[in-house]
Amino acid sequence: MNIQDTIKAKYGDVATTAARGAKASCCCGDDTSCNPVTSDLYSNGEVSALPLEAVLASQGCGNPTALAELKPGEIVLDLGSGGGIDVLLSARRVGPAGKAYGLDMTDEMLALARENQRRAGVENVEFLRGEIENIPLPDGSVDVVISNCVINLSADKRRVLAETFRVLKPGGRFAVSDIVRRRALPESVLRDAEMWAGCVSGALEENEYRGLLAEAGFREVGVEPTRIYHTDDELDGALMSAFVRATK
Repeated sequence: MNIQDTIKAKYGDVATTAARGAKASCCCGDDTSCNPVTSDLYSNGEVSALPLEAVLASQGCGNPTALAELKPGEIVLDLGSGGGIDVLLSARRVGPAGKAYGLDMTDEMLALARENQRRAGVENVEFLRGEIENIPLPDGSVDVVISNCVINLSADKRRVLAETFRVLKPGGRFAVSDIVRRRALPESVLRDAEMWAGCVSGALEENEYRGLLAEAGFREVGVEPTRIYHTDDELDGALMSAFVRATK
């Protein structure tokens, strides 16, 4: 099974588990060591107005909807939108004059997200099927691109960032929560498809992330650490959640 198939299988299971009203294992796959990745990212006020299934399906490592400083009337795109939690929150922030798109490649997640949209009664939302390396939107069509612990999953991040730059309007904002590597990882980890699907092996090093954004054409690049993860193994301190921002 290749990396993309592993990712689809993992997050398909997350979606079907959430649809049953249960919480799947967290992003890194081990509830004991990885609870800090997905826990306490949203305020009670944010999640109380959402369907439980949207919250249960969340596998993020941050809250980009809060950090992106979304404004009424803006058009937002969430890369790897999962069960739709960040899309629904974004839709409320941009209001009826704005719109929030969610893009995901996993059929089970799209079905769950659309059901969550129906339950939430949010109209200014559209969920799209596709890959973040080939965004199905026109050039210069969105004001803000957000994402939550997803870009690290891509095997072609250069393409993802180029596509993101393409769909943003001039002056548009890149506002992403992601796992970022703080030091080199063991070769055995880098070759492990399960560890890649678990948001570990594919994480970019901070300066590499900055460089790829600049190469894509972005300016005002910033990487702000939000959590550093400590474990009792060789990965201790090697990874962090970060808010990555840039401007077109």
